[in-house]
Amino acid sequence: MHKFGVQGNINTWLDQIHHEYKTAVSVDCVIFGYDHSGLKILLIPCDMPPFENRLSLLGDIVHPDETTDEAAHRVLSTRTGLDDIYLEQVQVFSDLKRHPLSRVITVSYYSLIKIENDDFLLEKDNLGLQWKNVKDITELAFDHKLIMDTSLDRLKRNLREHPIGFALLPSVFTLNQLQTLYESVLGFEMDKRNFRRKLGNLEILKATGETQKDVSHRPAKLYYFDKEAYEEKLKNGFSFGL
Repeated sequence: MHKFGVQGNINTWLDQIHHEYKTAVSVDCVIFGYDHSGLKILLIPCDMPPFENRLSLLGDIVHPDETTDEAAHRVLSTRTGLDDIYLEQVQVFSDLKRHPLSRVITVSYYSLIKIENDDFLLEKDNLGLQWKNVKDITELAFDHKLIMDTSLDRLKRNLREHPIGFALLPSVFTLNQLQTLYESVLGFEMDKRNFRRKLGNLEILKATGETQKDVSHRPAKLYYFDKEAYEEKLKNGFSFGL
């Protein structure tokens, strides 16, 4: 008989799950930021053996009354104090030995925040938090390096297909700053003329009418991402591509 055939079998199955298949579910957040030195990730020191003093991603166990999305938002909000953050689920990691204490399946997310909004690092409970350049990271606690690399691959793909890069830049920026961001994340140089031609064809950037201030070179024009124009274009089958 199928084990779901009668209520008694269902209860037996539930008891077996409770007593024999104790598995926790967690979320791990790959929080990307960007400045003139390149793409960065927000990390915290680990205090769990055998990974003491290694850096790790920010995460937590999913509470019984929340979804994994809600848990990821909670981690981000608690640590950064920010609510309007780009957040995307990436992948489930379920290797049997990924956690030293018990069976823990984790759902990974990546998010994008502006480093200019990182005053939360000064909070008492966040004194261990630190930005590290992605290219300088060779190892992390648990399987967090694998999670970071997987999230970075997703970011690279999405960066060219969706206008998510603007979430890493200040609200106004130069075209050179935008291209430098793309090159830093993607890992290769882009032809300046071709890049700007594609941007112009997209018609989703607006000039502020102002230029850079306090720079040693010729001030460049400042632009901003016109989200309303982009969303209006989406209604007509617009495809972003850089």
